[in-house]
Amino acid sequence: MEEPSTPGFRRMLQDTLSIDDYLLPVDVEYPEFSRRICRLLRELYQKGKKIIQIEPFLENLLDIHDFFSQGHSPGELKPESIQYQVYLAEREATKALINYYETVMSAPFEVTVKAIIGFARYDAARFRLRDNLRARALARHIKKYTSVFIEAGTIHYSLLQMLRQRLPKQDQVKPVFIPHKALRALGKKGHLYGPGDRLTLTYIFHPNIKSTPLQELLAARSLIYTKLIEKEELSADCKTFPHILNELACIRTANLLNWSDCDRLFTLIRRVKTANARQIVEDYLIRFKKIPRKELNAF
Repeated sequence: MEEPSTPGFRRMLQDTLSIDDYLLPVDVEYPEFSRRICRLLRELYQKGKKIIQIEPFLENLLDIHDFFSQGHSPGELKPESIQYQVYLAEREATKALINYYETVMSAPFEVTVKAIIGFARYDAARFRLRDNLRARALARHIKKYTSVFIEAGTIHYSLLQMLRQRLPKQDQVKPVFIPHKALRALGKKGHLYGPGDRLTLTYIFHPNIKSTPLQELLAARSLIYTKLIEKEELSADCKTFPHILNELACIRTANLLNWSDCDRLFTLIRRVKTANARQIVEDYLIRFKKIPRKELNAF
């Protein structure tokens, strides 16, 4: 599992701790999704599957928080330690994210785009370290078993490469994009890498690359995409994969926009709620891009 060791996890799997009690102290973004995952994990555990939580970066980060809460300072972390590497990566990414938050509500469009690019670079460095630490830990576990399924978000694509480098050549590592299977089940085509993900992946694999017009456009589109994407959990009808359809619609909409479109729209939607932002973008595409309403992607 792509998560740090959690108190009560084993008891939850063994059904000696209720799922709701297990999730109560855990900070989960999508509660219903988390409950369903826990039920699925229980079923797998009952069938004899061994389920392990492996996420060294986050485990080290939690340890650092505990270390600081006890009155210690960053200067007390050993420079050669993994914890210090995690601390630096998290500090720089967080600093860049705060700069973006301070910029996005009032700064000119071009300045905000630069802030997004700055954050993407530091976020990519954090992902590289996170994937590297996880690949090391996974490689040690994988050799114990004949077949292993590794949970990983699509942004962790470098993990695939790192695992292949660390495992024997006879071990096959095959990516399975579950969201794409969901799209095919719905008769849809497309990918689920938003403009911000594409930008971050560029810097994950090419950390020293200079900014290009394409990267600047991806950053500009990500400003619009972030305002369009659904923030709340959609669980009324999970069989239709509402989050995946929403992502696909927002990605397709963002891909219709050029730099000037993003500049105009950002001024209009930066301070409005998601529903209003969607309406403004839809009206803009009809008026200025001459796209018929019936051809627009439903959010």
